[in-house]
Amino acid sequence: MLPWSSCCPHSLINNVIVMQASLITEHLTILLSLAWLLWIVLLGIGLILERRSPAATLAWLLALLFMPYFGFLVYLLIGPRRLHRRRLRYSRARERLIQSTHPLRDDRAAPPSFAGIGLERQLATLLERSGQGAPTAARAVTLLETGDGCYAALETAIAAAGHHLHLEYYLWQPDRVGTRLRDQLIAKAQAGVHVRLLLDAIGSDRISTRFLEPLRAAGGETAWFNPLSLRRLRPTSINFRTHRKIVVCDGRIGFTGGINISDQHSAQSSGADAWRDTHLRIEGEAVHRLQFIFLEDWYFATNQAPFDPSFFPPFPESATHSWLQIVESGPDNSRQAIARLYFAAIAGAQQRIALATPYFVPNEALTAALTTAALRGVEVRILTPKHSDSRLVTAAARSYYDELANAGVHIHQYGPAMFHAKLLTIDDRVAMVGSANFDNRSLALNFEAIAVMYDTGLTTQLTRSFEADLNSASRYIRPGRRATFGRRFSESAARLLSPLL
Repeated sequence: MLPWSSCCPHSLINNVIVMQASLITEHLTILLSLAWLLWIVLLGIGLILERRSPAATLAWLLALLFMPYFGFLVYLLIGPRRLHRRRLRYSRARERLIQSTHPLRDDRAAPPSFAGIGLERQLATLLERSGQGAPTAARAVTLLETGDGCYAALETAIAAAGHHLHLEYYLWQPDRVGTRLRDQLIAKAQAGVHVRLLLDAIGSDRISTRFLEPLRAAGGETAWFNPLSLRRLRPTSINFRTHRKIVVCDGRIGFTGGINISDQHSAQSSGADAWRDTHLRIEGEAVHRLQFIFLEDWYFATNQAPFDPSFFPPFPESATHSWLQIVESGPDNSRQAIARLYFAAIAGAQQRIALATPYFVPNEALTAALTTAALRGVEVRILTPKHSDSRLVTAAARSYYDELANAGVHIHQYGPAMFHAKLLTIDDRVAMVGSANFDNRSLALNFEAIAVMYDTGLTTQLTRSFEADLNSASRYIRPGRRATFGRRFSESAARLLSPLL
């Protein structure tokens, strides 16, 4: 009896503790599950209220449902979230810049207006009604097709600057090219030129404070666009990057296009592996629009909008000029001007379309526009890299090829070097060059800028450049039954993620 009487109370107590712990655990599990379910429901409601495409919304909902933890982490990093504060900051920057430049422009003679007809007039009107500036005159436009040629032109313009230098880049590497240009900026800052350098926090993540410190010490200003933050346990999205490449020298000479600051674009550094790309050097009134975009982005990054009348210098009238329309788009504006422009231009083509892009992941509307144009009898040619620097994007792109080829679209794959140019020409009448790729990331998630040229001479020049690139490309031929199951499955799986790419 003694052993039983001495052990029983302890056993009862242990059993009670275990039961209570089990009940607490069970209730806690239920509460956590309900809280998680409520959170998923709220996120789902938020996704639905975003009014994105049904495909993108369903993709995110399925990711959150079937991959609850991993999907939630991905949503935090790259999910669609509104930029209310950023939009407010952008609107303030625009208002301040418009107010600052309004008196200045009132004192000037009215510049000549664009008198385009047909498709050109329609595209210009579309962009103006989408919140873009009207076409403006460019005294000179130079096509730059190699990284070394672009850097040489850029260094010449920087050397000639006497008042200010404004530079905005998605990617700036601390390599040979990047260091050389930084040192030139340091010398200009020491000479009294106002230097402002805006870099994307992800694209230029290899740039350190130590690398930029000599420029700051010389009097230059640097800023990061949309830096990562863990504040409030909500890291800033890796979307909403500035993918723009903009340089403005004294408000008179501007550069834009697809070339970043990196040895990857230089044949002197990378040899035959140098990336093939396209850039523009612009001189004239059209540069003011690039200046305006840079100042908006600078205000967004620093909450400061410096203004000086010399940022927008007058240009004497010129007998010869080209008409340019600088177009910006980003998640701060739901009108998606570049996406609408691409669709309208392709839909309005009558003879020829030449599209070059390193990342080809079109949405349903653009896919329909391309196939419809080909079925109408328009010659549609697309140039993409044989192997891009992203296997996922390459696989997703190939999942569209058969549908396009069946409609009569000619697809060419450039390689083995990486093809990074972004251009579109329509009927030898309109051409577009800039930073925007033919994918959802460029058209909806990132800040981009392109130049639309209403000039037959420039368009013909770009078309010839496109045709020259075809000599380094191979025509895509449908593999048919020769395609392995693994390839077909991987491409189809990658296509499911296309709304998120």
